[in-house]
Order: sequence, then C-alpha cells, then structure tokens
Amino acid sequence: MAAERKKLLLRLDPAVHDALARWAGDEFRSTNAQIEYLLRKALADAGRLPGGVGRMRGPGRPRATPDPEGE
Repeated sequence: MAAERKKLLLRLDPAVHDALARWAGDEFRSTNAQIEYLLRKALADAGRLPGGVGRMRGPGRPRATPDPEGE
C-alpha cells in the first residue's frame, strides 16, 4: 500500500505563483506537480534526496492503456 501524500499550505507571492503556473503549463504539469518537481531536483542537486523516495510521473497526460479485449 502506498504511503499517503502529505498536504501542505504554502503561501506565495502572487507574482511567484503566476510564474510557477506559467512554467508548469509550459511543461504540461499542474502547479503542484511543478513545485514538487523543483523541490525534488533541488534536494537531489544538494545530495539530500532520500533513497526511498518514489519516482514522479512524467509531464503531460498519462498514456492511454490499450484495451485488453483489443476493441
């Protein structure tokens, strides 16, 4: 069973939020996913990303799964 994701209230300057939202849209991510991506990258670059951290899904929509019945 996967661990429950933590919820966090984050207060941002509106201009910072707008810039993040535009950047997220450019990379086909939600603003939340963009923030998590940037935090993970910063942790990895600093050598502080824990070893047991799961992988993030890539940007964009998930791939459509083929119909098992071939329809």
